[in-house]
Amino acid sequence: MRIAIIGSGYVGLVAGTCFADSGNDVACVDIDERKIRMLQDGQVPIYEPGLEELIKKNVKEKRLTFTTNLTEGVQNAQAVFIAVGTPEGESGEADLQYVLAAAQAVGRAMKQYTVVVDKSTVPVGTADKVREAIAKVTDVEFDVVSNPEFLKEGAALDDFFKPDRVVIGADTERARNIMGELYAPFVRTENPILFMDTRSAELTKYAANAMLATRISFMNDISALCEKVGADVDFVRKGLGADKRIGYPFLFPGVGYGGSCFPKDVKALVTTAREYGLELDLLRAVERTNERQKKLLVNKAVKHYGTLEGKKFGVWGLAFKPKTDDMREAPSIEVIEGLIGKGATVIAHDPVAAHAAKRVFGDRIRYAELPYDALEGVDGLFVVTEWNEFRHPDFARMKSLMKTPVVFDGRNIFQPARMREQGFTYFGIGRNK
Repeated sequence: MRIAIIGSGYVGLVAGTCFADSGNDVACVDIDERKIRMLQDGQVPIYEPGLEELIKKNVKEKRLTFTTNLTEGVQNAQAVFIAVGTPEGESGEADLQYVLAAAQAVGRAMKQYTVVVDKSTVPVGTADKVREAIAKVTDVEFDVVSNPEFLKEGAALDDFFKPDRVVIGADTERARNIMGELYAPFVRTENPILFMDTRSAELTKYAANAMLATRISFMNDISALCEKVGADVDFVRKGLGADKRIGYPFLFPGVGYGGSCFPKDVKALVTTAREYGLELDLLRAVERTNERQKKLLVNKAVKHYGTLEGKKFGVWGLAFKPKTDDMREAPSIEVIEGLIGKGATVIAHDPVAAHAAKRVFGDRIRYAELPYDALEGVDGLFVVTEWNEFRHPDFARMKSLMKTPVVFDGRNIFQPARMREQGFTYFGIGRNK
């Protein structure tokens, strides 16, 4: 099948590459000439495990191309995926200007019946707006489909090739058949394709992310209660997760959620509900808990040291989670800004996100090439992102490098008892043992 992907950001690039790898001819379109030149030269502007190798393979086999010419990419396509950004507006709503501009451009370029697919995360009713925008500029027959993505950064290829489910909002049998054919290679193990109307598909994406964000904030509330009553959140988490109705995923306390989806989508869902006269008080509490949690480690440090003025701290982890270089809404930003704001200096290490962090912090912090380089002479270490390479360090080496062996573990990757045995003053999240 001939496919065009409008927008070569995270979602568009992963989707286009995976579709190409299943035998389709895919043209990825983007207005960013620098990004397209990079991709044409074999350079990938985002970090995602395995993606660079898969792009090079499909470019070599001539199934995947990159262009700034939208007309060229769209005019022969049977399906066109809109995967452009939907930034957060001033009051929390999703800004649809790029989606609707792309829709009109697609409408002008279409030469035959086309399925136009909303792949971007968009609020309820967007498919109707996209349909209206296209209809204004073309008489060519088309259908609009909502096909939200459920990719986890750091595991996006596995998620695309082996999805838990594929959600497709389509109003005609013709569009459903084309989308079913397109996704058939990825659901051979009987994971379902869920066909529904476009509005239900649009809401499913927001509801899924809001549920996951709620689980995180719920566990962070429980971790705060554990610290107050002398319980250990790790035991509580295990007791909860063993209930098959609840399960273990997203029951890990920490310094809050971040990234491109959860913060923006929770706000957008609250805003959408408010537009219909409904207040989602639970999700507003989820947001408040998340903001509180991002400040927790700095508050613990102030309580321990009294003042942070003149102190020097190491930070392990900058990206909002492991296996990505994404700094959007990363808890590390709140932690580092809090430390700097209270007069401390920071030296930070992240395996892949230093370049992205430099766009946030500039030269206000130092960047360490290796984890141990971030420990020389520091008054304490903040663990903010749970990269695997941080889990089993040489504790004796750590202690010898640090001025004072104090660890603020924002992801509970270390065992409190072992840390104390090694001579560290240790602060975790909801840990009292």
